[in-house]
Amino acid sequence: MQTVALTPSGPEVPQMGIGTWAWGDRLFWNYGSDYGPAEVRNAFEAAVSGGVPFFDTAELYGLGESETLLGRFERESGQTVQIATKYLPLPWRWGAEAVEEALSASLTRLGREQVELYQVHSPFNFFMGADTLMGALAREVKRGRIAAVGVSNYSASQMEEAHGRLAAQGVPLAVNQVRYSLLTREIETNGVLDTARRLGVKILAYSPLAQGLLTGKYTADSPPEGARRLDNRYSPSGLAAIAPVLEVLRDLGRKHDRTPAQVALNWLVAQEGVIPIPGAKTAAQAEQNLGAVGWSLAPEEVERLSEVSRPWRAA
Repeated sequence: MQTVALTPSGPEVPQMGIGTWAWGDRLFWNYGSDYGPAEVRNAFEAAVSGGVPFFDTAELYGLGESETLLGRFERESGQTVQIATKYLPLPWRWGAEAVEEALSASLTRLGREQVELYQVHSPFNFFMGADTLMGALAREVKRGRIAAVGVSNYSASQMEEAHGRLAAQGVPLAVNQVRYSLLTREIETNGVLDTARRLGVKILAYSPLAQGLLTGKYTADSPPEGARRLDNRYSPSGLAAIAPVLEVLRDLGRKHDRTPAQVALNWLVAQEGVIPIPGAKTAAQAEQNLGAVGWSLAPEEVERLSEVSRPWRAA
């Protein structure tokens, strides 16, 4: 497994991670219905044994349950993993002490003294102010409680501002976690990707399979369960629109003996400075994700996928 340095002197992580939004989330993912702690534990073990011991979580996921599960699995397995989690800038979090308190709570749930990456979950920091927020994060780096700082869902200008405020404290901005897949390519045209590359910021690509659309397993007669059923992309017209992309994914999958999902993830790995973090609720899903790395699409195959998915570049 190749690794990627988040910052010049910071942690190195695998070229793909595992997203854990579904671990403990009952509202969107129906945790506790057809899957639960046993299944996500198996997903954890499959990812670690397969060489991807890098997990992205957040205090918001399952209202802390995702962090609690991840911490428990790490302790009970005896394995050392790399963890990225997130701070949510809630309206009542006014001062720098709010960052310290939220990080302390996350570390307690994780059973750790440090996380490899701590990210701001959204750019809504007007109650605290960007200078206060970034200053608080820089202090936590210097305290040793976080190894690298990231942001999430930041625009190009917001990312550049965060980068500058951290740089003034001698701390690099490591990542911007944004939605990125063959069916969500807006960051290529709205300045986020270009700015990230210019600043040396890595892109953590969440929803890299477009919430399952790029697996090819859903049809108008067999949509996903839960809140995703309301997404118009799963309608007959929505599925018809992505059919050409799925056709190329299946064609390349046959050539490389891979699934459409694995080909879609490999396309992301081929993008400079991009680390996909597909979710996994079960061992089977984690193992499916693992099949996306350890091989490479040819440059002309990468371009073929880029061309067929070009309509999804519009901002």
